[in-house]
Amino acid sequence: MSRRCELTGVGPMVGHSVSHSNIKTKRRFLPSLRQINLQSDALGASFRLKISNAALRTLDFKGGLDAFIVKADDANLSIRARRLKKQIKDKLAETAA
Repeated sequence: MSRRCELTGVGPMVGHSVSHSNIKTKRRFLPSLRQINLQSDALGASFRLKISNAALRTLDFKGGLDAFIVKADDANLSIRARRLKKQIKDKLAETAA
């Protein structure tokens, strides 16, 4: 299971642990991920996604899953999130017509 946010693409970063004597050893900085159920207003269904806590705060700020995912860049989204974005866009276009 990958340690990558499905909405923002945030993944592990590398750096150094620095001791008191200034010895540097490699380490990984893992993102803070949560598996959470998100409700889509357009589709009327809930989806279980693994997202970072920062992305969850951004979802609240933007106004929900639909508003966030429609404006999100496809390069950052996972394959599941891209499929979800296409479904939401199709449903919104169908509703507008």
